[in-house]
Formats: sequence, C-alpha cells, structure tokens
Amino acid sequence: MPSRGRPPSRTPGRPSARPSGRSTGQPSARSADRASRNAAAEPMRDEPRKLFRVAGLPAVKALLEHDPRRIERLFFEERFKAELTEACRQLAAARKPYRMVDAEELSKVAGTVLHGGVVALIPPRTVPPLDPEKAAEWTEPLLILDGVGNPHNLGAILRTAAFFGLPRVVVSDHPGQALPSEAAYRVAEGGFEWVRIYQAANLPAVLKRLSASHRIVATALDQSRPTIDVAGLRKGRKPVAVVLGNEEHGLPPATLAACEAVLTIAGSGRVQSLNVAATAAILIQALAG
Repeated sequence: MPSRGRPPSRTPGRPSARPSGRSTGQPSARSADRASRNAAAEPMRDEPRKLFRVAGLPAVKALLEHDPRRIERLFFEERFKAELTEACRQLAAARKPYRMVDAEELSKVAGTVLHGGVVALIPPRTVPPLDPEKAAEWTEPLLILDGVGNPHNLGAILRTAAFFGLPRVVVSDHPGQALPSEAAYRVAEGGFEWVRIYQAANLPAVLKRLSASHRIVATALDQSRPTIDVAGLRKGRKPVAVVLGNEEHGLPPATLAACEAVLTIAGSGRVQSLNVAATAAILIQALAG
C-alpha cells in the first residue's frame, strides 16, 4: 500500500483518491502497492459524470466477478482487507485508487451508515432500449415492470430474479418507474450484475407486438377479465410475459388492455393485496419452476 501521506479529505460525497497509511494487501502484494503509490501520486481530476456508490460485499463481489473494470474507486474497512487483496492488485494495475478507511469515513463515502463495510464507485448503469424483434426470440419467461416506483422494490425484484435465475427484466418508460439507483443496488445485493434490464418505450404497443411470441399476463384485481392463478402461468406453448404495475395505482388502463389474461394470487382475504416485490417473488419462483 502507499506510504503515509496527507490525511484523507473529510468532504462528504467527494471521496479523496489519496490512500490512507494503512496496508491493505498481504506482504506478497508489494508490486501492487508500488503501482498504487504511483497512481495516487498523479493528480486526480474530478469525474465528468457522477459515480454510483455500490455498497455491501455481495454487490461489490458481483461487480468484481462480472466486470471489475467498471470499478473506478474502492473503499473498505479493515475487516475486508484479506478478502479484497486481489481486487486491490487489479485496481493498482489499472492505476485506480483504493483505500482502507474506518467506519465513520466509509459512511461519508457511502452517504449512509448502511454500507456493509465496503463501497465501490462505478459509472451509472445505462438501461438499453428493448428491441421488440429480438425480444420475440427470447424463450425464457419475462418479467415486465410498468410504474414500480420504489427503488427498494426494484432492487428486491432484481435480487429475486437473480436468485431464481431469471435472465431479464423489462421496465417501461412510465414516468414513475424506478431505474437503477444507489438505493436499488443496495437492496439488490448484486442482482443487477446477474440480470439484464431493458426499457420499453410505449409499453402497450410493445406488448401487442410481443403477443405474437409470448403469452402476456397482467397482475391486477380485475374480476371482469379472464383470470388465471399462479399454477396456470406455465401452461400453454408460448413463454409467459408477466406485467406488474405501480405500488398504489396498479397497471395503467392501456397496459392492462394489451394483456390477454389477468393473474390473481389467492390469499386469506385479511388484506387486499401483497407488496409488489412480494408478488414478484411468488411469480418469479413459479416462472423458474
């Protein structure tokens, strides 16, 4: 690790690139330490774009496994020193800064005390547009979100999708639809690295095109429409695309009209409905079964 230098900056949200005086690697990591010293000696320029803060060891390890080049800076507590030695070597070789800091400093870097002991800074994730023609070729079940506004719900849904192996999630261009964010990443626990996410413009029109290749099913409390239960999701020759709506208002009428059937989950009747993330978990498990 680099030799002792000036104390780290205490400005919240603007992590300093200059490493602390603590050693983060094992004794065999001297070459990586020298490379990190050289990188830290160069003046850091402010990033032209805001960097995402990804907190927690599961999420950071998923980044390291899938695309470590996306990590621009890494901050961690001493308890993770041994576990992140190889990551520090890679960052040093790429001339990117990493620092071992205490919990108080890490809370300032993360912007929250719920950082899990490690924070990686990455460029914000872009969400590519959905190509309906390519989507028509997908044979796996598809989960579509239209207006799910709470980033924690989005993160929980991505975590569940990753757990059960669902490869893709589509979000609409609904003005209230949550997109990848620091809060969503924190809840997803690495799910964003395992699940590809796309955004569909004009979802009702996309669903009508997709109906040629997929069975489009809405989740709604609409007894006037043909309904199916969870057991009926996998029936039929076409792969299923299940659409979930906003936490309070459900699916927009145009989206609901573009679906061929409505799915209901039977309950005790003591409460009217489930949280959208809980509903998604039940459906994803059924789709993956």
